[in-house]
Amino acid sequence: MDLVGIDIGGTGIKGAPVDVARGVLTADRLRLLTPQPAVPEAVAKVVAEVVGHFPADGPVGVTFPAVIRRGRAESAAHVDKSWIGEDVAARLGDAAGRPVVVLNDADAAGLAEMRFGAGNGRGGLVVMVTLGTGIGTAMFIDGTLVPNTELGHLELDGREAEKRAAESVRERKGLSWSKWGNRVDAYLRHVEMLLSPDLFIIGGGVSKKSTKFFPYLHTKAEIVPAQLLNEAGIVGAAVAAAEAR
Repeated sequence: MDLVGIDIGGTGIKGAPVDVARGVLTADRLRLLTPQPAVPEAVAKVVAEVVGHFPADGPVGVTFPAVIRRGRAESAAHVDKSWIGEDVAARLGDAAGRPVVVLNDADAAGLAEMRFGAGNGRGGLVVMVTLGTGIGTAMFIDGTLVPNTELGHLELDGREAEKRAAESVRERKGLSWSKWGNRVDAYLRHVEMLLSPDLFIIGGGVSKKSTKFFPYLHTKAEIVPAQLLNEAGIVGAAVAAAEAR
Protein backbone atom coordinates (compact mmCIF):
# COMPACT_ATOMS: atom_id res chain seq x y z
CA MET A 1 0.00 0.00 0.00
CA ASP A 2 1.36 3.40 -1.01
CA LEU A 3 0.61 6.45 1.13
CA VAL A 4 2.05 9.93 0.74
CA GLY A 5 4.45 11.16 3.39
CA ILE A 6 5.44 14.82 3.67
CA ASP A 7 8.33 16.28 5.65
CA ILE A 8 8.03 19.97 6.59
CA GLY A 9 11.35 21.64 7.31
CA GLY A 10 12.56 25.15 7.83
CA THR A 11 13.83 25.50 4.26
CA GLY A 12 12.00 22.82 2.28
CA ILE A 13 8.76 20.84 2.17
CA LYS A 14 9.31 17.47 0.52
CA GLY A 15 7.05 14.51 -0.10
CA ALA A 16 6.66 11.22 -1.95
CA PRO A 17 4.48 8.12 -2.01
CA VAL A 18 5.81 5.37 0.24
CA ASP A 19 5.39 1.60 0.18
CA VAL A 20 4.66 1.35 3.92
CA ALA A 21 5.24 -2.42 3.95
CA ARG A 22 8.84 -2.00 2.77
CA GLY A 23 9.66 1.54 3.83
CA VAL A 24 10.75 2.72 0.39
CA LEU A 25 9.74 5.65 -1.80
CA THR A 26 7.89 4.54 -4.92
CA ALA A 27 8.43 7.75 -6.89
CA ASP A 28 10.93 10.57 -6.93
CA ARG A 29 10.30 12.96 -4.11
CA LEU A 30 9.09 16.49 -4.79
CA ARG A 31 10.72 19.31 -2.83
CA LEU A 32 9.36 22.84 -2.75
CA LEU A 33 10.69 25.76 -0.74
CA THR A 34 9.14 26.47 2.63
CA PRO A 35 7.40 29.84 2.32
CA GLN A 36 8.82 32.75 4.29
CA PRO A 37 7.30 33.66 6.63
CA ALA A 38 6.13 30.08 7.25
CA VAL A 39 2.61 31.03 8.38
CA PRO A 40 -0.23 28.46 8.39
CA GLU A 41 -2.02 29.57 5.20
CA ALA A 42 1.18 29.69 3.14
CA VAL A 43 2.56 26.37 4.39
CA ALA A 44 -0.81 24.65 3.88
CA LYS A 45 -0.88 25.84 0.26
CA VAL A 46 2.55 24.30 -0.44
CA VAL A 47 1.61 21.04 1.31
CA ALA A 48 -1.52 20.83 -0.85
CA GLU A 49 0.63 21.32 -3.94
CA VAL A 50 2.95 18.47 -2.93
CA VAL A 51 0.02 16.16 -2.14
CA GLY A 52 -1.65 16.97 -5.46
CA HIS A 53 1.50 16.03 -7.35
CA PHE A 54 1.06 12.32 -6.54
CA PRO A 55 -1.83 10.06 -7.61
CA ALA A 56 -1.96 8.02 -4.36
CA ASP A 57 -5.16 8.31 -2.31
CA GLY A 58 -5.94 7.74 1.35
CA PRO A 59 -4.60 9.62 4.37
CA VAL A 60 -1.44 11.70 4.20
CA GLY A 61 1.24 11.64 6.88
CA VAL A 62 2.99 14.91 7.67
CA THR A 63 5.96 15.71 9.90
CA PHE A 64 5.97 19.06 11.68
CA PRO A 65 8.76 20.81 13.62
CA ALA A 66 6.83 21.18 16.85
CA VAL A 67 5.39 19.38 19.83
CA ILE A 68 2.21 17.84 18.40
CA ARG A 69 -0.60 16.75 20.67
CA ARG A 70 -3.89 15.48 19.21
CA GLY A 71 -3.05 17.18 15.92
CA ARG A 72 -2.32 20.59 17.43
CA ALA A 73 1.02 22.39 17.57
CA GLU A 74 2.11 23.34 21.07
CA SER A 75 5.41 24.87 19.96
CA ALA A 76 7.01 26.05 16.73
CA ALA A 77 10.59 25.49 15.61
CA HIS A 78 11.74 26.81 12.22
CA VAL A 79 8.17 27.82 11.31
CA ASP A 80 6.19 30.92 12.26
CA LYS A 81 5.09 31.22 15.89
CA SER A 82 1.51 31.73 14.67
CA TRP A 83 1.33 27.92 14.37
CA ILE A 84 1.25 27.58 18.17
CA GLY A 85 -2.24 26.42 19.14
CA GLU A 86 -3.14 25.68 15.50
CA ASP A 87 -4.91 22.43 14.61
CA VAL A 88 -2.23 21.43 12.11
CA ALA A 89 -4.00 18.27 10.97
CA ALA A 90 -7.23 20.15 10.22
CA ARG A 91 -5.48 23.08 8.52
CA LEU A 92 -3.41 20.87 6.21
CA GLY A 93 -6.25 18.40 5.65
CA ASP A 94 -8.63 21.17 4.54
CA ALA A 95 -6.03 22.51 2.12
CA ALA A 96 -5.14 19.11 0.66
CA GLY A 97 -8.67 17.72 0.60
CA ARG A 98 -7.45 14.54 2.31
CA PRO A 99 -7.28 13.25 5.89
CA VAL A 100 -3.94 14.25 7.42
CA VAL A 101 -2.04 12.66 10.30
CA VAL A 102 0.60 14.93 11.86
CA LEU A 103 3.51 14.03 14.13
CA ASN A 104 6.71 15.64 15.37
CA ASP A 105 9.48 15.53 12.77
CA ALA A 106 12.04 13.73 14.94
CA ASP A 107 9.40 11.20 16.01
CA ALA A 108 8.68 10.47 12.34
CA ALA A 109 12.35 9.90 11.54
CA GLY A 110 12.66 7.64 14.56
CA LEU A 111 9.59 5.66 13.55
CA ALA A 112 11.13 5.00 10.13
CA GLU A 113 14.46 3.92 11.64
CA MET A 114 12.76 1.58 14.10
CA ARG A 115 10.72 -0.10 11.36
CA PHE A 116 13.15 -0.21 8.47
CA GLY A 117 16.54 1.08 9.58
CA ALA A 118 19.07 0.99 12.39
CA GLY A 119 16.51 0.23 15.09
CA ASN A 120 14.73 -2.62 13.33
CA GLY A 121 14.26 -5.55 15.71
CA ARG A 122 15.79 -3.70 18.66
CA GLY A 123 14.02 -3.85 22.01
CA GLY A 124 14.62 -2.02 25.25
CA LEU A 125 15.02 1.74 25.34
CA VAL A 126 16.17 3.29 22.06
CA VAL A 127 16.85 7.02 21.66
CA MET A 128 17.24 8.52 18.20
CA VAL A 129 19.08 11.84 18.09
CA THR A 130 18.97 13.97 14.93
CA LEU A 131 21.80 16.48 14.63
CA GLY A 132 20.94 19.32 12.28
CA THR A 133 19.81 22.91 12.68
CA GLY A 134 18.91 21.87 16.22
CA ILE A 135 18.82 18.56 18.07
CA GLY A 136 15.72 16.43 17.67
CA THR A 137 15.01 13.28 19.65
CA ALA A 138 12.68 10.31 19.46
CA MET A 139 12.39 7.71 22.22
CA PHE A 140 11.09 4.16 21.93
CA ILE A 141 10.40 1.54 24.59
CA ASP A 142 10.32 -1.95 23.07
CA GLY A 143 9.49 -0.36 19.72
CA THR A 144 6.68 1.88 21.02
CA LEU A 145 7.11 5.62 20.51
CA VAL A 146 7.08 7.98 23.49
CA PRO A 147 6.15 11.15 21.59
CA ASN A 148 7.43 14.71 21.86
CA THR A 149 10.49 14.09 24.02
CA GLU A 150 12.33 17.29 22.94
CA LEU A 151 15.58 16.28 24.67
CA GLY A 152 17.55 18.74 22.57
CA HIS A 153 16.45 21.39 25.07
CA LEU A 154 18.23 19.77 28.00
CA GLU A 155 20.80 22.03 29.62
CA LEU A 156 24.42 21.39 28.66
CA ASP A 157 27.22 23.58 30.04
CA GLY A 158 24.74 26.25 31.04
CA ARG A 159 22.99 26.44 27.67
CA GLU A 160 20.41 24.50 25.70
CA ALA A 161 22.13 21.39 24.36
CA GLU A 162 21.24 22.16 20.75
CA LYS A 163 22.98 25.53 21.04
CA ARG A 164 26.18 23.69 21.96
CA ALA A 165 26.10 20.46 19.99
CA ALA A 166 23.85 20.79 16.94
CA GLU A 167 25.46 20.27 13.52
CA SER A 168 24.66 23.90 12.69
CA VAL A 169 26.89 25.00 15.59
CA ARG A 170 29.82 22.98 14.20
CA GLU A 171 29.37 24.60 10.79
CA ARG A 172 28.80 28.12 12.05
CA LYS A 173 31.76 28.11 14.42
CA GLY A 174 34.05 26.02 12.24
CA LEU A 175 34.62 23.49 15.02
CA SER A 176 36.97 20.59 14.38
CA TRP A 177 35.43 17.12 14.32
CA SER A 178 37.16 16.32 17.61
CA LYS A 179 35.94 19.43 19.42
CA TRP A 180 32.40 19.05 18.13
CA GLY A 181 32.47 15.29 18.74
CA ASN A 182 33.37 15.93 22.37
CA ARG A 183 30.35 18.23 22.68
CA VAL A 184 28.07 15.58 21.18
CA ASP A 185 29.61 13.03 23.55
CA ALA A 186 28.90 15.25 26.55
CA TYR A 187 25.29 15.58 25.41
CA LEU A 188 24.80 11.85 24.85
CA ARG A 189 26.36 11.00 28.21
CA HIS A 190 23.98 13.49 29.87
CA VAL A 191 21.00 11.77 28.23
CA GLU A 192 22.46 8.41 29.25
CA MET A 193 22.74 9.53 32.87
CA LEU A 194 19.04 10.39 32.87
CA LEU A 195 17.58 7.50 30.85
CA SER A 196 20.12 4.63 30.52
CA PRO A 197 19.17 3.74 26.94
CA ASP A 198 20.25 0.51 25.28
CA LEU A 199 20.90 2.14 21.91
CA PHE A 200 21.50 5.59 20.43
CA ILE A 201 20.71 6.10 16.74
CA ILE A 202 22.37 9.22 15.33
CA GLY A 203 20.48 10.82 12.46
CA GLY A 204 20.50 14.03 10.47
CA GLY A 205 22.59 14.71 7.38
CA VAL A 206 25.83 14.54 9.39
CA SER A 207 25.20 10.86 10.14
CA LYS A 208 26.67 10.20 6.67
CA LYS A 209 29.99 11.39 8.14
CA SER A 210 29.77 9.26 11.28
CA THR A 211 33.35 7.99 10.93
CA LYS A 212 34.59 11.55 11.49
CA PHE A 213 33.02 12.02 14.94
CA PHE A 214 31.94 8.60 16.27
CA PRO A 215 35.49 7.95 17.60
CA TYR A 216 34.88 10.76 20.12
CA LEU A 217 31.63 9.25 21.48
CA HIS A 218 32.03 7.13 24.61
CA THR A 219 28.66 6.09 26.03
CA LYS A 220 27.94 2.75 27.64
CA ALA A 221 25.05 2.37 25.20
CA GLU A 222 25.75 1.23 21.65
CA ILE A 223 25.78 4.08 19.10
CA VAL A 224 24.93 3.53 15.43
CA PRO A 225 24.31 5.87 12.48
CA ALA A 226 20.83 6.15 11.00
CA GLN A 227 20.25 4.34 7.72
CA LEU A 228 17.34 6.08 5.99
CA LEU A 229 18.99 9.53 6.01
CA ASN A 230 16.95 12.21 4.20
CA GLU A 231 14.06 9.84 3.46
CA ALA A 232 13.37 9.02 7.13
CA GLY A 233 10.86 11.80 7.75
CA ILE A 234 8.81 11.01 4.64
CA VAL A 235 8.79 7.28 5.39
CA GLY A 236 7.92 7.77 9.05
CA ALA A 237 5.08 10.15 8.21
CA ALA A 238 3.57 7.65 5.80
CA VAL A 239 3.89 4.86 8.38
CA ALA A 240 2.07 7.02 10.96
CA ALA A 241 -0.73 7.62 8.44
CA ALA A 242 -0.99 3.91 7.75
CA GLU A 243 -1.23 3.09 11.44
CA ALA A 244 -3.91 5.74 11.98
CA ARG A 245 -5.85 4.23 9.11
